[in-house]
Amino acid sequence: MPYFEGSDGTSLFYTDWGQGEPVVFVSGAWLASSSWEFQMLPLSEQGFRCVAYDRRGHARSDWVGHGYDYDTLADDLAALLDRLDLRGVTLVAHSAGGGEVIRYLTRHGHDRVRRVVFIAVTAPLAIQRPDNPNGLPQALFDASLADRTADRPRWMAQNAQAFFGTHLGNQVSAEMIEWTVQRCLDCSAVAAAEVIRTGFCTDLRAEAAAISVPVLIIHGDADASAPIAICGRPLVDLVPDNRYKEYPGAAHGIFITHRDQINQDILDFIKES
Repeated sequence: MPYFEGSDGTSLFYTDWGQGEPVVFVSGAWLASSSWEFQMLPLSEQGFRCVAYDRRGHARSDWVGHGYDYDTLADDLAALLDRLDLRGVTLVAHSAGGGEVIRYLTRHGHDRVRRVVFIAVTAPLAIQRPDNPNGLPQALFDASLADRTADRPRWMAQNAQAFFGTHLGNQVSAEMIEWTVQRCLDCSAVAAAEVIRTGFCTDLRAEAAAISVPVLIIHGDADASAPIAICGRPLVDLVPDNRYKEYPGAAHGIFITHRDQINQDILDFIKES
């Protein structure tokens, strides 16, 4: 199976399908490269080289107890691009993966990157601060993290409806929900806690404003995990060269519930930029 060495020697698993212009997928917290199959398969069949990897602490990568800050995670992404010598890359990120991409551009520049797609990302800053009054209060975040850590299987199962927005009419099979919950549980307890803490509490506002490549921002207006008023719309106001797609009724699992629309928007963005 294909592995590469992360920034500190951590062994990280990756998937590499197809040939052509590279599209690299960065998953959200708890999820792994397998979560992107509904994008990677159709895009690889349309002439793109689709690459995704399991973040440290997730799925088939080493379950190390350190390195869940954005500097280290961005350096892991850099190690992948260097290992495969990918250039002209479209980076596609979901949820907390958006922060990894932003920090990658800050630390490593855009020489290898042609464009970026942000899907339901938690950037630029989700936590409440004096200069970010609309963010999630720290006490609520801490309580939610404690509840989730105490019984992850129960928490994941109870929050699946909100993740997919099935109560809003988004169609997802019971089997798909169970499959996704299992993917989310296939990471270490350390990774599950630390990646979400990094994703919610890191201030990326200045870095987002400094992005110098074209960006497509996709966000659902019913996203309970990365609320659009805290994450999606503020990001649009910061990123200089962006196109914005707001999906009515879409929740955090938008890459599954709205896969066809997502894939078409990515393809159109690649052609236009």
